[in-house]
Amino acid sequence: LSRGAGEGAAPDVLLMSATPIPRTLALSVYGDLDLSYLDELPPGRKPVRTTVHSVGQRRRVYDLVRREIGHGRQAFVVYPLIEESEASDLRDATSAAEELRTEVFPDLRIGLVHGRMPAADRDRVMREFKDRRFDVLVATTVIEVGIDVPNASVIVIEHAKRFGLAQLHQLRGRVGRGSDEAFCLLVADWAQSKEAKERLAVMTETRDGL
Repeated sequence: LSRGAGEGAAPDVLLMSATPIPRTLALSVYGDLDLSYLDELPPGRKPVRTTVHSVGQRRRVYDLVRREIGHGRQAFVVYPLIEESEASDLRDATSAAEELRTEVFPDLRIGLVHGRMPAADRDRVMREFKDRRFDVLVATTVIEVGIDVPNASVIVIEHAKRFGLAQLHQLRGRVGRGSDEAFCLLVADWAQSKEAKERLAVMTETRDGL
């Protein structure tokens, strides 16, 4: 909506979203507004390198995490569950955080955040991670949006085939927010459907959230 007509007219209302909204949905909801898309990266940012890894390649994934932390960066490791479930064989954030803390990265500082934590505790952990008190933050999709840690350069997403493309895109957006090269490592069981493989391949081929 703008006052006046033609190029240069001053808008009275400007609505913005950092989440990509498909054109058909945008037209349905905001059809009476002029739509603009910002599809380029902010100055100084590099595209996030996205790769898919099998469960058997997890050691290689951890090596990259350690390399980035050795360069002074930080990492996210994301899991689909908060706690272990008898109904599922998925790895969970709580037990994985303990495993990373005691077996994989005993020399690093490991934090944990998930949706069942009181909001004040979640905010405290996120502040501490941003202040570099943790090297690795183990999390669920609670970090999907609204998290800005420019020093984080790598995100590992376990059981990646369990997440939708939109979720994977949003999670990938947690890294690459600074000027350093960033990595998104999708870990998935190779014994998956053809459709799942194709979905994950899309993440390696495009960075366009739309």
